[in-house]
Amino acid sequence: MLTVGLTGGIGAGKSEVSRLLVEHGAVLIDADRIAREVVAPGTPGLAAVADAFGPDILAADGSLDRPRLGSIVFADPEKLAVLNSIVHPLVRDRSRELESAVPEDAVVVHDVPLLTENGLAPLYDVVIVVDASPETQLDRLVRLRGMTEEDARARMAAQATREQRREIADIVIDNDVPLDALRKRVAEVWDDLARRARQGSAGAE
Repeated sequence: MLTVGLTGGIGAGKSEVSRLLVEHGAVLIDADRIAREVVAPGTPGLAAVADAFGPDILAADGSLDRPRLGSIVFADPEKLAVLNSIVHPLVRDRSRELESAVPEDAVVVHDVPLLTENGLAPLYDVVIVVDASPETQLDRLVRLRGMTEEDARARMAAQATREQRREIADIVIDNDVPLDALRKRVAEVWDDLARRARQGSAGAE
């Protein structure tokens, strides 16, 4: 098995790269999706979050009121740390559970937005960074996601710098390119990953 950490700044196009890798045969483990699952209604994770932040962070239907919680934690680093201390271990354990169920020769791609920020690079055999210029990121966030320019710049500034992400990369995928060029680059990367996975499984025999 080859474990791959996939990351990139907001608006860099990481989701498109992960989709293309899945088309080639990768097994995707999406940290954001798991983070939502572990605080779904009725879960111990949601109960722990409500204990830490009070019942006001629950919506009328008992689900997590994400905008309300976000307004609390993103304004206070200490409260954000508390939230992360609850959610991150649950995400890590669920990710390991999913990983343990895949074939031994699989290429497992962990889509982790904050891989750089949380110092997680050593956990993976290969780290892929999807890279785009700040101008491209800003354009995508405003034009495609409907953010205001101010909000988009704030979200970008809250993340690791482009240089910090590239420093931890084993492979960089440039996404300042048309989709056809991105497809070609991802196909090249996939061939490399598949070769590494074959070598790894052969060495384990």
